[in-house]
Amino acid sequence: PVTQAQWQAVMGTNPSSSTKHPECPVEMVSWEDVQIFLRKINDMTGGRYRLPTEAEWTFAARGGNHSRGYKYAGSNNLEDVGWYRKNSRSKTHVVGSKQPNELGLYDMSGNVWEWCSDWYDENYFKTTVLYNPKGPDLGTRRVYRGGGWLSGPERCSVFNRDGRSPGIRRNALGFRLAAS
Repeated sequence: PVTQAQWQAVMGTNPSSSTKHPECPVEMVSWEDVQIFLRKINDMTGGRYRLPTEAEWTFAARGGNHSRGYKYAGSNNLEDVGWYRKNSRSKTHVVGSKQPNELGLYDMSGNVWEWCSDWYDENYFKTTVLYNPKGPDLGTRRVYRGGGWLSGPERCSVFNRDGRSPGIRRNALGFRLAAS
């Protein structure tokens, strides 16, 4: 996930509710805030950063082509890979302080939920193509995945998904970047 230090370097502020360590994930950022961050970081770096699609996020969390079929991103034991309600002490933790998944990605189960680019439709995966779906064309909520520090184990599963208004900010909701 994008850290508080990375957000600060691009935006000049830190919106996070818990600012004890700059390498903790940034949180309290809406999907709309992230769009501003993306424009700024792309202008600063000449990059083509964006939010991952839900399909990309899911593929990465499940370990890509190296998947071992785990329930959580990198293990069937959430304690090994994620900060959640039972072990978080009600706060975020430094990114990368648990084990990575099969692709070397950290914190895809727990710590903070992560925005995806797609609109949310509860029944979308029951009616769409199975290979790299692009998400609904319209909606009122945006997808977020992965569970957070206050979530129970079922919410941190790589199979769990949810959606919120793109303007909402939560102390357990952040994001990670994808590069085109």
